[in-house]
Amino acid sequence: MTERLAGILVSSFTKILIPGIAVTIPLTLLSFALSFVLGLFLALVQVAEVKVLSPLARFYIWVFRGTPLIVQLFIIFFGLPSIGIILDAFPAAVLAFGLNLGAYNAEVFRSAILAIPKGQTEAAYLIGLSYPMTMIRVVLPQSFPIAFPSLFNNLISLLKDTALASSITVVELFTTAQQIAARTYEPFALYLEAAVIYLIFSTALTWLQGYLEKRLVFESREGRVENRNA
Repeated sequence: MTERLAGILVSSFTKILIPGIAVTIPLTLLSFALSFVLGLFLALVQVAEVKVLSPLARFYIWVFRGTPLIVQLFIIFFGLPSIGIILDAFPAAVLAFGLNLGAYNAEVFRSAILAIPKGQTEAAYLIGLSYPMTMIRVVLPQSFPIAFPSLFNNLISLLKDTALASSITVVELFTTAQQIAARTYEPFALYLEAAVIYLIFSTALTWLQGYLEKRLVFESREGRVENRNA
């Protein structure tokens, strides 16, 4: 029994790992890219207090933070075809994860932007910079290091949440583990093996986060020193 189980785990590791690399990671990165752009846009709209767009942004954030992710997945994949919008499983998952995380990233960006002293924005306006240029050249470069840890934590959470894509037939890491478990009748061992692979991916991202945070801190200090010398 032990030899049989060991053989199953050894042979299944690569079979589970390959969809993890080929599907789970691209799904995570594409969804996060969408959520990054969307979150930044929603944050800027709220900070600028645009008359029509700002309430819409707050409504969007309220809806996507207040409803379960799996329900959003089902609405996009199973619900939209009823009104004539048909998406394949992978694009539907990217859209659902991106729209969901965009609401959370919007709040991360908004709080980071508001953490920058208003005096810097006012000084930028005094020297003739427009609102977009003030954001691009003054506010966002300083707010990004503040937002970075929370954004990266959201990325790691997203990696684990992609397991929900199995519910709309995306053949990713967890789906593959389910299929092998169904054939071998070893659900405990196979799901545990899938958990270990998720842990490996998450640990790699955590190490990357630590390295990039150190780089951001170093570059921020270097920038302050240069400004003082100037």
